[in-house]
Amino acid sequence: MQLSGIHHVAVICSDYVRSKQFYTEVLGLRVIAETYREARQSYKLDLAIPGGAEIELFSFPGSPARPSYPEAQGLRHLAFKVADLDECISELQSKGVNVEPVRLNDMTHRRFTFFADPDGLPIELCEGAEEK
Repeated sequence: MQLSGIHHVAVICSDYVRSKQFYTEVLGLRVIAETYREARQSYKLDLAIPGGAEIELFSFPGSPARPSYPEAQGLRHLAFKVADLDECISELQSKGVNVEPVRLNDMTHRRFTFFADPDGLPIELCEGAEEK
């Protein structure tokens, strides 16, 4: 099997309006499509990530909360490549997002940090991450 990249990451949120605002206005992701699925009482919001991947943001009534931060089994976190970490941190903080202190990856020697979406999903910013 030869995989050619990540197509999408699915995220289930607890408050659709708040999460839609976070992913579109705070992170600046472009809406591809928004669908309300009556049978499931669920929204599905397709968001474009620069580089071709997508986030599928879902709302499901009664979905359980994430078990713990950030070491629960399953999807650990989303990570985005950025050119200027300090600029991104300043922008997030200006929008009221709490950002963790910058760390240094001891293997790549690149700087990174974490913040959370409205449901506590960890999101990482990796400075200068190059294509592999």
